[in-house]
Amino acid sequence: MVALPFGIVLGVAILTCLFMAWVLGANSNSPPFAPAIGANAISTMQAAFVIGLLAAAGAIMQGGSISETVGTGLIGGVTITPLAASAGLLTAATFMAIGIYTRYPVPAAFATTGAMVGVGLSLGGDPAFATYRRLGTFWLLVPFMSGGVAYVTATLLRRDDIPETVGVPLLAGIVGAILANVRLGVIPDPTASQGTVARYLSWRIGPEVALAGGVTITMVLVSLVFAVAGGLWVRRRMDVSVERGIRSFLLVLGGIVAFSSGGSQVGLATGPLEQLRVELGVPTLALLSLGGVGILLGAWMGAPRLLQATSREYAQLGVRRSIAALVPGFVIAQLAIALGIPVSFNNIILSGVIGGGLAAGSAGVSRRKIGVTITFWLLTLGSSVVVGFALYRVFAVVGGE
Repeated sequence: MVALPFGIVLGVAILTCLFMAWVLGANSNSPPFAPAIGANAISTMQAAFVIGLLAAAGAIMQGGSISETVGTGLIGGVTITPLAASAGLLTAATFMAIGIYTRYPVPAAFATTGAMVGVGLSLGGDPAFATYRRLGTFWLLVPFMSGGVAYVTATLLRRDDIPETVGVPLLAGIVGAILANVRLGVIPDPTASQGTVARYLSWRIGPEVALAGGVTITMVLVSLVFAVAGGLWVRRRMDVSVERGIRSFLLVLGGIVAFSSGGSQVGLATGPLEQLRVELGVPTLALLSLGGVGILLGAWMGAPRLLQATSREYAQLGVRRSIAALVPGFVIAQLAIALGIPVSFNNIILSGVIGGGLAAGSAGVSRRKIGVTITFWLLTLGSSVVVGFALYRVFAVVGGE
């Protein structure tokens, strides 16, 4: 069998990367804005447009750590070739397409991780058990973290002794403090590839005594300033109209979560090409930009249909429980990005919806659908390994590897 020219193999790898990013943009980045649509805070087409821009920006500015984990951390002893990357991406994208068709969301992180493990084993690589334990532990904790935070948030918003004009600005303040410590590729840092506003200001001001874990007084003060600014902005909006203020916070929160979603999801599309990027000497930003373009196009072209479907479910939740579902999405996504762990936004958001629903005495979600969805997730993780393994063997025979 004659080996295919490198240019053709490279082209196939780039096309499968774009296809995977397109599917992610159409599917995984839609949930953050569904609550805002359900609350009539924004139209479906406007949401799709904004999702595309924010998710693409998040992909470019935050996607590096996830891309590295997916590309180099799942298998040891071998290099993921362009043909193997194509097989892994095609496997993962196909699983997600099946999920879209059946209307049972398939977690992109599970599909991509399983597929890349499968092609890596097919190449003769060694399982990275330490990485699997780290990913598995985090994935198992996600439903409890997301559901727990959503439950506490929804309970806070429902308490009669805490006025909404206090509870909602308090949540906005917490989100603001976290934003001050979000890692972004456009912010320089003396010791890391991505910096935060709080760390950057602390670094520029000069040496300080660390309080704990490298946290300085300046970092704490900057976080407090962001918290106060966020809380005051929402409070002023609520002084004019409580409902309008809450919807404004919901809209901003959806945008922040969409940005975080892009940063946590793009690595699932670009990660398989990470080894190729290093070999060709291509900057990380160029690869992330490729994924960002795919996510942008997917959101603009494919998200409206899914948004219309999911927004109806969120409309039943109401504005306050929708906020409760999105807050843990933001927190967990940023934690995963900091740790370099690929996560499923469908898993995070669904767990948040259930947690927020339990605060009102009912999860508000079909138990049957939850059971089928979890079964889909487990089947996806296991079967994607098998399909990825087999598909690469076919590709290797056809491509002459």
